[in-house]
Parts: sequence; C-alpha cells; structure tokens
Amino acid sequence: MKKILILLTIILSGLACNDDLLDMTPKDRLAEDAVWNDEKLIKAYHTALYNAIPHGFKIHMQSKATDEAYCAINWGIGIIQSGTFSPDNITGVADTDWTGGGYLYYWNTAYKYLAKINLFLQKMEETSLDFPDKTKLIAEAKFIRAYLYFLLIERFGGVPIVTEAYQLEDVNTVTFTRSTFDQCVAFIEQDLDEAIPDLPVKLSTTESTFGRATQDACKALLSRVLLFAASPLFNPSNDIGKWQKASDAAEDLLNSGYSLYPNYGKCFNLASGAENNEVIFARNFTETNSHQAPMHNLNRRYGAYGGWWASNGPSQNLVDDYDMINGEPAFIYPSGVKTVNPASGYDPQRPYANRDPRFDASIIHDSSIYRGSLFEMWIASDAETWGYDSYKQSGDNPRTNYVLRKFMPDEDMPVSWQTFYTIPWIYFRLAEIYLNYAEAQFELGHEDVCREYLRLVRNRVGMPPIPETVTGEELRARLYNERRIELAFEDHRFWDVRRWKIAMDVENRPIMGMDIIRDVNTGTYTYSPVQMRTRLFEEKMYLLPIATDELNKLGGTVSQTTGW
Repeated sequence: MKKILILLTIILSGLACNDDLLDMTPKDRLAEDAVWNDEKLIKAYHTALYNAIPHGFKIHMQSKATDEAYCAINWGIGIIQSGTFSPDNITGVADTDWTGGGYLYYWNTAYKYLAKINLFLQKMEETSLDFPDKTKLIAEAKFIRAYLYFLLIERFGGVPIVTEAYQLEDVNTVTFTRSTFDQCVAFIEQDLDEAIPDLPVKLSTTESTFGRATQDACKALLSRVLLFAASPLFNPSNDIGKWQKASDAAEDLLNSGYSLYPNYGKCFNLASGAENNEVIFARNFTETNSHQAPMHNLNRRYGAYGGWWASNGPSQNLVDDYDMINGEPAFIYPSGVKTVNPASGYDPQRPYANRDPRFDASIIHDSSIYRGSLFEMWIASDAETWGYDSYKQSGDNPRTNYVLRKFMPDEDMPVSWQTFYTIPWIYFRLAEIYLNYAEAQFELGHEDVCREYLRLVRNRVGMPPIPETVTGEELRARLYNERRIELAFEDHRFWDVRRWKIAMDVENRPIMGMDIIRDVNTGTYTYSPVQMRTRLFEEKMYLLPIATDELNKLGGTVSQTTGW
C-alpha cells in the first residue's frame, strides 16, 4: 500500500522521504483503508483533531511575550519582549519548543492539522460508511479548521487557504500563495456557517462531551474573528460596516442562557466537569490527560520551583492598571507622564490596598494570604535578611515580586507534583462577549451601550460603573483597560495591543517590578518600582514573520510578511 501523504505536511514541516520509504507499509499504525472504513477509528482520528487548538497551560505562558509578565530569559519566548525575533529565529516561539513558546509561531502545526482536517473531510465525502454522528463530526472538523485559520491570520495576516488533501505527486503541480486577510475571514465565516446547523446549540460544562464544538462555540469564534477584522490593524479605513458585523456577532450570544460566574477568582480554578455557566467553549482535562500548570506557576513555597527562570511572574505594568475600589484609575497620564490619580485614593506606601478585587484574585503580592500562607517579598534595609518569598530567598521566585494567582488551586485541591490537574483552559466565556459587544458599540458611536456592558463585567466583582462623564478617547482608554484586567493571562493581551495599533507605545515600555525594603529598626516598608528589562517593538512587528526555511520550501510562491 502506498501511504497517502499530504503535500503541506511535507512542505511545511520539512519531512524528508525517499522512494523506498514511500513504498513501505507502516508497521506501527493501521493501514489507511482500515481507518476510513471503521466508525471507531474514524472517531479516534477525529477526536485527535481537537489537539490542533492550543491551550495556555505551558511553562512559559503567552503572557511572558506581553507586558503582563516579566520574561527572565533571552531565548525562547524572551526574543519577543526583547524584540530580537526575525524570520531566522521565529521558530524559537513555536509550540514545538519544550516550554511551549506561548504558541506564538503556529504556522507549521496549523498547516499540519489543516492537512489532517482536509483529509478527514475528503474521506467523509468519499466513504459509503454511514453512522449517526457523521454530519456532526464533519461540522466539528469545519469549526476546528475555522479556528486554525483564525490563529493564522491573527499572527500573519492573509495566509494560503488550502481545502484539499494532496498526494506526493502533486508537489510539482500545486502552487500556494497568500490569500488576503478579508478572503481568509470570508472563508472562516463560510466554514462556521456550514458547521452551525449540524451542531448542538450548547453543552453544559457538566456534560461528558463538553469541549466539543457547538453552535455557540462557532458564534463565539465568529465574534472574535469579526472583532479583529474590524480593528485598526486590519481595518485601516475604519469601515463602519465591519464594526456593525462585529456587534451583530456578539449580540447573537448575549441572550443565549449564559451568565457570569458569581466568583471571578473561582471561575478559573474549577476542575473539569464542574458547573460554570459562563464558559462557552473550553479545553477539558482528565487525570489521564492532565496538566501541571499550578506547579509551574506557583513559587518555591510549595515545592513548585515555579519560577522556572521566574516563570510567569506578573509585572508592575499590569499591577498599576488595576483600578482602585472606588472605580478610579490609580494612575493617570497627563501629557504622557505617569502620575498618581488624586481622585483614586492610591497610597504609594500601601500600593495593594483598596484595589479592584480582580487584583487579589489574579496576583499574589507581598502581604497576600494564599492557602493559609502569608507571602513576604521584602528585603531588609541591612540587606542581610529577606522575606521567605523574596527573589533573594530563591531564584525560582519571580523577580518582579509578584506570583500568578489566576488558575491556581484553592484549598480544595492539593498543590503537588503528584496531582493530576484538570482545571480547564477557557477559550470563550460570556465576559469576553460582553467586552466584544461593548467595543463594537463604542466604535459605532453608542457610548451608553458600551458603558452598560462594561458595567455588567465590573458589577460581578463589585466595581462601580464607568461614569457617564467619561466619553470619547477617555472612554476608549477605560474600555481597553477593562479588557486588560478582566481577561488578564488568558492569551488576549498580545493580540489586543496589536489589533488596536497601540503596540508602538505599549510594547516599547520597559517591564517593571517592585522592590520592597523593610526598615530593620521601624518595621516600615518602602515600595520602589524597578525596571526589569527594556523592550523593543517596531512597526513591522504587528504581524509575525514566516520562518525563512518555510518560505524556501514553498519555492518562493508565498510572500514574506510585510516589513520582514
């Protein structure tokens, strides 16, 4: 039997084969005909396609490529914060890197899975085998394909659209070129439109099948796709029709029976299978298919060695952007200079007091109590002693003096390398849809509607609404910041600052931490922001380059990303 090989798998992953190998029947896997004529094998093949959608539980989370966290390394994901990435080293942030690379360079993996999806869809058209779930599996495959194309276009802009499964002999007759961004969006819309009729409307997080595609998951993906398509990076002429489409897509989910989970912090550390009516689509885990994210993110106190080179230590940049409990920003920027907002009540000597409750739910700081432990991140003024959780106590404690709290288990779940964590990774939840709708409505000129949906998000944690006196660009800034806070560490920030075209400012700001000095005589504390690293962002970096090797394999028919 001659094994069918998919052209893009060969081209894009650089596999080398010779004629003898091509004529060998694989000894370690089932023959192709057996797969496509057996319902169980088809379903097993299809289930594996869901692995194409990356989750965020990696040693180095995507936050380390943003201003949400400090990246202490200069290799891997560190090349993003330092601005030293190029077509020649961009694969250092591929998912194939052992740390995960934040899943930033996803070209190879995406096209590998697209080849598998196209083969699946082709075989479902060809086979005479019929079974009850066949149309649903086809619809799910189209949802996954749409998701992958979104991951590609947010990274690279327009990309080649491939819908067929090719054989090896086609390599000399098929040419691939980039489609435009808008053509890719239209293709994604088509796949989702075709998928929706054959999918269940929704699935509860308590159902064993939760994590598979639904109509609402398709709508949530479409909401995100159309929001990107309407944003300044991809909509430079500010076509209002695109904002209307983004608004309509989000509105389609507003009254679909979802509700914000009452406890913001708990929303992100429930085990798979727990009831959570905020979640629209997520990656579930089981004890046999688990993760160890808490052990990578927690500090040395729990034997986690969670620094992994100060892994995922939140930045002062993010901490500064949490509002005060009275609803006022802690800092304002008159003439671009950072200044304490006198209306906020912020006290530099008590910087963590009276902040938005999402701060304590997301970040462990000096004086935090977590799992019954008091965290101490100070250094004594004599420099000879320090708090148990100071970076001086262990290089595995984040140098910023902050530890990630979001996603980490409460007392009802142990902290141990022997624990098989099943905390799900949430892809889409209702709060994002509220924020998508608020943004689209703002851009359409409906500031009252924007404020109302910001109010719904803020009300969950008891934060006051944005005052009606906040309008125009000031409201835009509050809208952007609300998304920054609500969706922190959920793999949105990297893309948001790019689609908003604010990265030339935001991504060129240094990453900051906080030094805390305890006076050995008085016991008082002094808090001093400290620069962790400078960053570099250039105009061409709004989109990622394609690796040089990949372009060479494609024979020059696919153009490099503009500017690279």
